[in-house]
Amino acid sequence: MTTAAIREKLHEYINIADDNQVKAVYSIFEDQMAEECDSWEDEAFLNELNKRIKDFESGEVKGIAWEEIKQKAQNRLNAKR
Repeated sequence: MTTAAIREKLHEYINIADDNQVKAVYSIFEDQMAEECDSWEDEAFLNELNKRIKDFESGEVKGIAWEEIKQKAQNRLNAKR
């Protein structure tokens, strides 16, 4: 199985897992994630974030309401079931 396929399976699993299962999976990765995921120290991340803010504020990019994003995600999940 490819790494991309494994990632997709993990995403699917986490989306339907109960609270205890999600906590168990998270605990496996928690220490490693804390060490590797300091986005505020990542210059490339900050540059991309600033670019996106500028694009949104200038009107070049239209934002999407959180409720719309949640509804699309729910629709995709329901379609897979």
